[in-house]
Amino acid sequence: MNETALLFGSLFGGSAVIFGAFGAHALKKIFNDDQLKNFETAVKYQMYHALVLVAIGLSSLPPSDYLTYAIRCFIWGTLLFSLSIYSLTLSSALNKKIKLLGPVTPIGGLLLVAGWTLLFLLFISSKA
Repeated sequence: MNETALLFGSLFGGSAVIFGAFGAHALKKIFNDDQLKNFETAVKYQMYHALVLVAIGLSSLPPSDYLTYAIRCFIWGTLLFSLSIYSLTLSSALNKKIKLLGPVTPIGGLLLVAGWTLLFLLFISSKA
């Protein structure tokens, strides 16, 4: 069992439900359709990666560098990707768009891809 993966997976999962409900109810009144779609994308990706972290945490995968780095990539990637989109959509809706956050989103996305790649490499290396 990996406690870090479980901790962040449960934190991300619970907060994704809260953000999703907040977006569907409170923010629906102030967001336009594009902003709402962007916010929902952040919630989906946060939940997807919450689930993979919980799955990793509950799995019997042996400790390895691939696993450690995959978990770190999923955590940091989720934080950078989803939080930057939340911040961008909220600031845009308030007409105070924080343009500095624009480049943060793709960095988060690259970390998420790196996490999946590391997980793939872990599975390949365990079969060798």
